[in-house]
Amino acid sequence: MAPFTLHDLEKRVQDRALASAEASYTRTLLDRGIAHCAKKLGEEAVEVAIAAVGEDRDRTIREAADVLYHLLVVLHARGIALDEVEAELGARTRQSGLDEKAARKSG
Repeated sequence: MAPFTLHDLEKRVQDRALASAEASYTRTLLDRGIAHCAKKLGEEAVEVAIAAVGEDRDRTIREAADVLYHLLVVLHARGIALDEVEAELGARTRQSGLDEKAARKSG
């Protein structure tokens, strides 16, 4: 069996976005709008941070999975493909992280 990837999850989000709200949590999130989706992403980000500091490895993994799912829902809601985010990350590898961060502050 092939490993499950973020692209597989992105496809699942896309598929579930087409389902009814009665059958799909993803559809329910999207129906509530981008602000709600972004709020859920923020909540999950806080939960993974708390788990990383004060809980066990397995809990951190579960919370990280939630963050990735909710991030892909937000991206879908905004019409942004995972490939676009990967392209941005690829572009950033041409310079050091410190240089990239400094460039964002000045631009």
